[in-house]
Amino acid sequence: MSVDEPHVSCTSQKLNRLRAGVLGANDGIVSVASLVVGVAGATSDTGAIATAGTAALVGGAVSMALGEYVSVSSQRDSERHMIGLESRELREDPEGELEELTQMLQERGIAEATARQAAREMTEHDALAAHLEVELGIDADDLISPWSAAFSSAVAFTAGGLLPLVAMLATGLDARLAVTFATVLVALALTGTISARIGGGDRRRAAVRLVVGGALALALTYLIGRLLGSSGMV
Repeated sequence: MSVDEPHVSCTSQKLNRLRAGVLGANDGIVSVASLVVGVAGATSDTGAIATAGTAALVGGAVSMALGEYVSVSSQRDSERHMIGLESRELREDPEGELEELTQMLQERGIAEATARQAAREMTEHDALAAHLEVELGIDADDLISPWSAAFSSAVAFTAGGLLPLVAMLATGLDARLAVTFATVLVALALTGTISARIGGGDRRRAAVRLVVGGALALALTYLIGRLLGSSGMV
């Protein structure tokens, strides 16, 4: 394996999975909220709003789960392929792989003698695990499960999507739009803050960005609903 391949730490992978969950919830919030607000702009029929919102919730969750399953399956296949290549290289050229491991440790700031000794000890303990961790950032015992990722994505989307749907259906006709708007914007501010905290970014900026984007999405879909409703198309 080339030492130029990107190194992704296991910790980074876990953080990315957590952030993906937050973003999945954010997608659910915006997608379902936009739809129910758009329908509410066209009609006050609670049944129509509930039907559209439920369809968006179920369809979005299935779509998110399928997309995540395909994505993670591809990633897992790639990781398994790299594990197989690394295993073969260790069998065919153990000394060359030992030297490569030593060089990689040196590139991390370890003195040559210390790096060589550490590489030998790591190789004696578990050569494959050492190369996978140092060179590729892969833990062969902790590969992401496509089914788990798909389930988590569906749950995150559903949890986010339920907020605007419940806010819309559980509120009286006169206040449902205002309550839904407020619920969605608060939820988006929260997901933006959490996402920024996970990624080490500016929390306020991330929250404002999501709130503004969400507000625009809600306003546009509501306007479209009103236009279609008033034109008699709905």
